[in-house]
Amino acid sequence: MVIPCIDLMDGKVVQLVQGREKALEGAPPLEMLARFAGFPEIQVIDLDAAIGSGANDELVRLLCAHAVCRVGGGVRSVERARALVGQGAHRVIVGTAAFTAEGVHQAFLEALAAAIGRERLIIALDSRQGRIVVKGWRESLRQTAEEVLSQLEPFCGGFLCTYVDKEGMLQGTDLDWFRRLRAATALEITAAGGITTLEEVRELRRLNIHAALGMAIYTGRLDLQELRALA
Repeated sequence: MVIPCIDLMDGKVVQLVQGREKALEGAPPLEMLARFAGFPEIQVIDLDAAIGSGANDELVRLLCAHAVCRVGGGVRSVERARALVGQGAHRVIVGTAAFTAEGVHQAFLEALAAAIGRERLIIALDSRQGRIVVKGWRESLRQTAEEVLSQLEPFCGGFLCTYVDKEGMLQGTDLDWFRRLRAATALEITAAGGITTLEEVRELRRLNIHAALGMAIYTGRLDLQELRALA
């Protein structure tokens, strides 16, 4: 499955490089949804909620009313996850809060899965230089994504795995890393970060891995019509 991404900041659709520098602004949210018509699911990340500077709840609600959306950003509590489901999120993405300095935050994930249902929960495994990164990709944990997949499986329906090293840079992704992840779990995997070519999307599809696409779509490096044919 090909999953177009809509990242929200200050009420606008944006694309960031390495999660920090704003590279471009997209069209208004509903216009972006119209462009993404024909794709079975959309990924929506509230960047303001993620960094704790506010929230784009009304936009999230609007997008979820018009498309099947997996939504993340600032999910640090059970209440926040429930709120996103209440706003219409089909699935909820949790990242930083899934971990402590020592590793998997099991108690929180148990509560989250009990509150919204394990099948609705996607755990984000953002990795840079081989290590899981949290808090806006500014802090690294000791663990690798491969090491924690089996510990996380009881709490979620799948994983969003971002290759941060090349995220937003249009320089390609690390297919070998995704092959290792695929070998480590039978659960759904969505790949993100640096995916730039149709060949990469096809290879991920062969691996039974979804592709979440942002910068390559917004800059026109990947053609939406060709991607729809794959989707």
